[in-house]
Amino acid sequence: MNASISAGELFEQQRDRLDLRWIAGEAGAGRVLESVQTVARRPSLAGYLNTIYPNKVQILGTEELAWLDSLDSRLRWETIEKIIQSRPLAMVISKQQPCPEDLREAAEESGTPLWVSPRRGHELLNHMQYHLARTLAPRVTLHGVFMEIYSIGVLITGESGSGKSELALELVTRGHRLVADDAPEFTQIAPDVLDGTCPDMLQDLLEVRGLGVLNIREMFGDTAVKGNKYLRLVIHLTRPMAEPLPTGIERLTGDSGTRRILDLDVPTITLPVMPGRNLAVLAEAATRLHSLRMKGMDPAAAFIARHSNFLERGDT
Repeated sequence: MNASISAGELFEQQRDRLDLRWIAGEAGAGRVLESVQTVARRPSLAGYLNTIYPNKVQILGTEELAWLDSLDSRLRWETIEKIIQSRPLAMVISKQQPCPEDLREAAEESGTPLWVSPRRGHELLNHMQYHLARTLAPRVTLHGVFMEIYSIGVLITGESGSGKSELALELVTRGHRLVADDAPEFTQIAPDVLDGTCPDMLQDLLEVRGLGVLNIREMFGDTAVKGNKYLRLVIHLTRPMAEPLPTGIERLTGDSGTRRILDLDVPTITLPVMPGRNLAVLAEAATRLHSLRMKGMDPAAAFIARHSNFLERGDT
């Protein structure tokens, strides 16, 4: 899924936070920046005025405006023309500085959004860079229920009818929190971080067969739901006889692996759904086991090492 943002949307989203004011180029409100354009590091999403590697959002601070003023008339005109030809998403003047008239006219004629803000340049840079990077980050929608279990983001997956929603409901009654049901959205906000959120239409809702749609916030309170969480573990439910029962070494290590989501391999634990099994307890135990493994402690590996040591000593 390729995310995108227009100049008008960026202005509306950051207007109050950065006290932005639109002074020229309103005809360019429809200019769009797509995530596919952000793969290369140069040009970057936002940065101080750069005519060699033009940024998508060009920030003009005190030094940049002073540098423009130092140029002779011909070189200044060529520089402004080069800035406009790079088709930035927008230009932002910091610290409420007066806008040069030739820059304003060039922005107006070309439909290049030109904004001014009372904030300092580094504030504009930090806010714009973070907001654009998060908005345009790679994202994907997966089928499953996204939960917070023991402060760890866990995605519960499985075929339709495997009991995902029933398991989520029982986990909520045991004090854990629901993030999203059915279609959680995951965004890669850093090289090793997937942030999971819930679509607005499904906020606070959980669909359980036989009961229909439940509003978890209204039934269990505000503490039973969470707006977002980083994905750290996938618990996959399999139906009885859908796969052969584990034998040999799998009885010791469990059915563990990884699942590729965007650019990350997320640890996965598979739990067979069988009569008499308490899936809520198993899901909690799987989450605790994952937490131990992340700390470098693996009970199965420790047992195998202990067993090998006994064999080497000749103990039977």
